Amino acid sequence: MERCYILFGSNMGDSDQIFAQACLLINNRCGHVVQVSAAYESEPWGFEAERWFLNRVVVVETGLAPEALLQQLLDIERELGRVRHPEIEGYASRTADLDVLYYGDHVICTETLTVPHPRLHLRRFALVPMCEVAPDFVHPVLQLTQAELLQHCPDEGLVRRLENEE
Repeated sequence: MERCYILFGSNMGDSDQIFAQACLLINNRCGHVVQVSAAYESEPWGFEAERWFLNRVVVVETGLAPEALLQQLLDIERELGRVRHPEIEGYASRTADLDVLYYGDHVICTETLTVPHPRLHLRRFALVPMCEVAPDFVHPVLQLTQAELLQHCPDEGLVRRLENEE
């Protein structure tokens, strides 16, 4: 079993409900959800959008191989209404985005999957919830903890914990 960190993001539809569905599907298909961060609202990163994102980190104990985990997450995204538009370059609004941030302490680089996530250290919206669930987890390439990565993150985008979260 591997402990994996998955970033959920959504800025379309009922993001809270979509997240609840995503957690159920992840738990049923990918492994046991052992922890979930609070919900954070964050500015869109890399593009303009009317609505900010809801972001959370889901911690999963999985027996799936990395590529099988990725395939399950892509299937879940589609079931939750994610439509990818290959003709659009860059980022766009979406109902559900599930990114593998870490797969244990493994370093993976294939045609379809790079872990640790290659832009994690550049994104406050991913590092803030990661710091909540695993502040001392060491990035296996950069050899810095999540707290250290956040401290050095160049991203100045706003990320705020939603007030109804404990």
